[in-house]
Amino acid sequence: MKWFYRCPACGADYDIAPGRYLCTTCAKQQQQDRPLAGVLEVEWEGDADPRSLPLPIEPQWFAPIPVGQTPLWEPQRLRDQFNAPRLWLKDDTCNPSGSFKDRASWLVAAFARKHGIKEIVLASTGNAASSMAAVGAAADLRIKVFLPAKAPLAKRIQVLQYGAELIPVGGSYDQAFDLSLEYSTRTGSMSRNTAYNPLTIEGKKSVAFEIVDDLLRAGSGEPDHVFVPVGDGVILAGVYRGFENLLRLGRIKNIPTIWACQAEGASAIARALASPLDGNDAFGDPVPSSTLADSIAVDVPRNGLHALGKLKKYAGKAIAVSDDEILVAQKALASGSGLFAEPSSSTAFAGWLKVRQSLAADEVCVLLITGSGLKDVAAAARGLGLEA
Repeated sequence: MKWFYRCPACGADYDIAPGRYLCTTCAKQQQQDRPLAGVLEVEWEGDADPRSLPLPIEPQWFAPIPVGQTPLWEPQRLRDQFNAPRLWLKDDTCNPSGSFKDRASWLVAAFARKHGIKEIVLASTGNAASSMAAVGAAADLRIKVFLPAKAPLAKRIQVLQYGAELIPVGGSYDQAFDLSLEYSTRTGSMSRNTAYNPLTIEGKKSVAFEIVDDLLRAGSGEPDHVFVPVGDGVILAGVYRGFENLLRLGRIKNIPTIWACQAEGASAIARALASPLDGNDAFGDPVPSSTLADSIAVDVPRNGLHALGKLKKYAGKAIAVSDDEILVAQKALASGSGLFAEPSSSTAFAGWLKVRQSLAADEVCVLLITGSGLKDVAAAARGLGLEA
């Protein structure tokens, strides 16, 4: 098999090589305070084993840390409570750092090991930072993270415990993103910044393969709906890439309806999907984020253009929920299933609760639970009326 990057906007192909991040041509169209232009996707030529998970890095380069193969739960109490007999929970809180982001970090680290790269730098709201730090510890890589100083304490502690260097930023995630790019450009370190590095999208596609495999083993058929918590739009794009690959391999017949679940206070992609305009015009000027769901709190969704294109291509949907709805969903999910999710993950459940009556009871709905509630106990305490 031959692996390469392809720009979905202009069709240009590039080698998968150190220093290649965006499409050279399309990146020139970048506008200030707008989503990234020129985001690349991983493609292959040749025959792939339809039973395999095709990835562009050979197995020997992956760090010895158990990423992926997370459980798909049958939440019987929630099914009974909401008359949803085919509701499922994909529990990525079981990844080593407690976050879905380990899927991307694992592939990025494998690429670095293959090419002799020793340092990886990134910006994060917290989960990508702690994830890259965890995988970097297993892979013997130096990790430098630019993190908003207001990020939850648990995530900052994780970064430091794993031995990474933490650079606190007295501003937003978007400012941290820009600072990390300045550093990687100046030093030549590998950037793991979400969407900017195409492997962050590619690594996340594995969840779609696991969902399809687990549903098949359970005799439940293909997923009809997948609810995804969305900030930058990279997890959303990764899920779509997985289902696109599965369709190409003949393992599914249809792309499921993907729901982009966002907090009302950070809902740029939902607003863009509802806009009559296209491209960057659909996003307009950035709106400062304001939500307790810190993991999806972004002003400018870096993968917004790419994610919006996927939603429009496959008739995906978007829904925004309030912080109060998120906190109610967080408690209902934990008390009704035993799965304690952080606010961003609970957004997927809140989104499903908001639209469930419009869905047929016999449709297979999968909620993507991306992060542990223990990563942000202050938010949970607020929902319980306690002081953290």
